[in-house]
Amino acid sequence: MTLESASLLKAGFVLLMAAQVLPSVSGCSRAFYERMISDLCLAKFKFDMGRLNRGLWCSWPDTMEIYEGLTNCTYQVALRMDCFWPNQIVDHFFMEIHRIYFHDCALTGRLLHDPPISILAPFIAVPVLITLLMTALVVWRSKRTEGVL
Repeated sequence: MTLESASLLKAGFVLLMAAQVLPSVSGCSRAFYERMISDLCLAKFKFDMGRLNRGLWCSWPDTMEIYEGLTNCTYQVALRMDCFWPNQIVDHFFMEIHRIYFHDCALTGRLLHDPPISILAPFIAVPVLITLLMTALVVWRSKRTEGVL
């Protein structure tokens, strides 16, 4: 972890602790919660994504840890500020994250599609052939009545 990231986290935790100590009359302050996740969580996410090659932004194995850290950060801030999680603010926050960082990612790797014909053909042909073979065997056997008691 670099010095900038560590100091950013340290400042964020100080702000969170201050929010925890100050009395809250109405529980969750939506504006303050939104500002905190923007100042703490988004700042760290931007820093981590900036360190990652832009070509890898759509690669789930490469971004999973960063994304999970962002999710956990929004949850921890909500927990310390006595806010529900998830909520509309978090939903909007993640929609913006996806609009900014993941809008160019193709869905082709995530959509269901048929397997190649070389894999699909045996799964279709074998049961059809076995059904025809068993039908022919039953018909052939039913015509041979000799020797049956």
